Amino acid sequence: MSDGDITHRFVPARSGGRPALLLLHRTGGSESDLLEFGDRISRGGALLAPRGQVLEDGKPRYFRRISDGLFDLDDLKLRTQELGDFVTRARQRYGIGAPVAVGFSNGANIAWSLLLASPGLLAGAVLMRPMMPFEPRTSPLRNLPVLVISGRTDTIVPPESAAALPKLLRAAGARVEHDFVEAGHTLTAEDGALATAWLDRLAAE
Repeated sequence: MSDGDITHRFVPARSGGRPALLLLHRTGGSESDLLEFGDRISRGGALLAPRGQVLEDGKPRYFRRISDGLFDLDDLKLRTQELGDFVTRARQRYGIGAPVAVGFSNGANIAWSLLLASPGLLAGAVLMRPMMPFEPRTSPLRNLPVLVISGRTDTIVPPESAAALPKLLRAAGARVEHDFVEAGHTLTAEDGALATAWLDRLAAE
């Protein structure tokens, strides 16, 4: 489907009491990439998966970068606003509540940008292998739940720099859990297990 200019997939909820998930893929992914992962961790919640609007060497991503680890900050701001507008329209169109963003790599980075730009839009976030190459402006996050999952052997976001984003989110008021998996910059079954358990606790609150 498309919503304005954003191609996306939507899977209705199969059971109540679970938050909708906003699935945000890595560079080179698509709106279908995280659907199976999202289905496993959601336990029947609705799934909303938009495709990144930027192409880098023909590969979709959510915002431009100047080089590896160097974000185009003007484009990040623009694309964050576009994604927020899309989520607002999709919530009305599909009748879902505030979703939990589940982002991997580039998707995790646009997720934390959206979290800080529009904290009332999301019910929380699962950020897998995010990076924070600059000090973003924060908004009060008011105990918003966030799970950050880093890889112990990640050469793109090494463990020694992985704590910067959780620290910033905690300072903004978020309720942050930060876990490590025995992996690099790839998704593993352990990521799924951690995300599922975290979402189970969130649903039980």
